[in-house]
Amino acid sequence: MNKLFLGDAFEVLPTLKSESVDLVFIDPPYFMQTEGSLVRSEGTLFDEIAEHWDKFDSFNDYDIFTINYLNEIKRIMKKNASLWIIGSFQNIYRIGKILQDMGFWIINDIIWKKSNPTPNFKGTRFTNSHETLLWVIKDKNSKYTFNYKTMKYLNGNKQMGSVWEIPICAGSERIKIDGKKAHPTQKPEKLLENIILATSKQKDIVLDPFMGIGTTAAVAKRLGRNYIGIEREEKYFNLAKKRVENEKVLDTPLYRNILDIKPPKVKITDMIEKGYFKKNENFLDKNEKFSFKLDENGKLEKHSIHKLSAKLQNKINFNGWEYWYVKRDDKLISINEIRKEYWKKELGYECINWS
Repeated sequence: MNKLFLGDAFEVLPTLKSESVDLVFIDPPYFMQTEGSLVRSEGTLFDEIAEHWDKFDSFNDYDIFTINYLNEIKRIMKKNASLWIIGSFQNIYRIGKILQDMGFWIINDIIWKKSNPTPNFKGTRFTNSHETLLWVIKDKNSKYTFNYKTMKYLNGNKQMGSVWEIPICAGSERIKIDGKKAHPTQKPEKLLENIILATSKQKDIVLDPFMGIGTTAAVAKRLGRNYIGIEREEKYFNLAKKRVENEKVLDTPLYRNILDIKPPKVKITDMIEKGYFKKNENFLDKNEKFSFKLDENGKLEKHSIHKLSAKLQNKINFNGWEYWYVKRDDKLISINEIRKEYWKKELGYECINWS
């Protein structure tokens, strides 16, 4: 854990333990198949991806490459781990077929919509303004992590959709050497933040087998996750190592996914024993239309607080914690607020409401 490996992924991955990681992010070679040079409208050259690691002799060679690393990744993933792979039209459909052929189960495809895409200089096709991410699990029965409430909060208390508008790396976020991009495919940190916050828990292990200049590891460290990164190009590895070493852990309720952690169950009898409620205390609805005495077994008229609140509203089920009130100093107080006080003082759990 918390180590970066300088070496070929196909040599390092076999040394990792089976079923040992919780989340994998893969930014593989896209096999862009570009030829010649691209020239901007003002006459300058565009630094298109022309690295040796993006070159393959054929689609079959690329497929074999993909199958080989995915076999190792599947072995290393825990039973309920998540895997994210990013790509573009050149490779993502081939990867998707291979994933399904290998038994992986696709949960979502996410569109990363670039708010500042590189224009199509030749004007021969539509501007390629998005990339696709596949979120998959080992099989359809995996009980994967999804921090739904965290992502809803980040999206202004609306369900987060499958289109994420995020700018490509620019300005201070773009790592450069002598004024030039250090890596041609550096991904924005916000993209990795979404992935890691959505599908992992604090202290989970996050693996990136083609880590480049270390975006995944740096973001994982910041969010309180453990990380493993692999990179074979020494120039990229050295940048990643320095970047991750300089990153600081930020421990916040949001990064702990506190919104998605289920609070501990509480029995009313325990709260009676601790003095938060009293035997024969009146439980009332907010309009004070109904009033029932609490017995020593935590029941109201021999009903649970949930069943009685549902019955009074002609409903099948209802959460009694949200229905009943008690009077303290002649003021109505929700029993749920009293439960929050019990959580905090007796169990050390603090309920945070950011809505």
